[in-house]
Amino acid sequence: MSEQATSPQGNTGDIVNWPMLKIVYRTDPDKIAALLPPGITPGKDPHVNLTVYNFPVPDEPEYGIVTTVNADYNGIEGEYTLGYGIDQESAIFISQETNGQPKYPCTTEYFRLGPQVSARCTHQGYTFVEFKGLSRGENVPQQEWVQNEWWIKVSRATGVMPDPARGYDFPPHVVHVKSTYGTAWKEAVDGELVLRDSPWDPLASRLPMREQVSAHLWWPIFLNREITLAGKLDPEGFMPFADTISGSRWPGSNGGPRRG
Repeated sequence: MSEQATSPQGNTGDIVNWPMLKIVYRTDPDKIAALLPPGITPGKDPHVNLTVYNFPVPDEPEYGIVTTVNADYNGIEGEYTLGYGIDQESAIFISQETNGQPKYPCTTEYFRLGPQVSARCTHQGYTFVEFKGLSRGENVPQQEWVQNEWWIKVSRATGVMPDPARGYDFPPHVVHVKSTYGTAWKEAVDGELVLRDSPWDPLASRLPMREQVSAHLWWPIFLNREITLAGKLDPEGFMPFADTISGSRWPGSNGGPRRG
């Protein structure tokens, strides 16, 4: 691919060429371990990965934030996904049902004005992520790369008051999302990530930031994506992780936030 002089351009107002804002920070290894169900293990780096985006799904803008932590499954390095906070309700339920993709409703403000980059994510009235920075502007070349992402597909036993002893209609399985990307353009961003307390998206309390590792704008080239069932998790060991907040994989209580 020939080197471009400037970042990808398109028709005015076209959302196809919006870059993704990718932020990585370091947290405590034990905090990550506490969020992983038995069978999925912490990765070598205790990193939390945030991706803020605006992308057409399928043909209208979807604003969102993806939260993952570095985690391995069956000896494969990857990222365990805690949530896709998005503003398209139509995509939430079918994504959960089909692939176990942990989507939930969230409002994201994300824009760029010249070198200035701003993002803010809000769920149930709580703003839990804010970022402001300045892009350096120059391209940072990146080779083709593969991302392994771990989702969970599961359905507990049907009933008005489900009895844990009854187990599942569909026991917990790991879904392996293997994506291959190229990079059209990448710009480093100097900025500050702020995590705010929220019972609905508890990054600040459950994954506290110890160091901001990096931030950049990324124009991806989507080369390939495979979504497959990769294996079963221990049903009994998974039961404490079955209650989650909204449609995410944050630990919850009866489908709501766990407070206190």
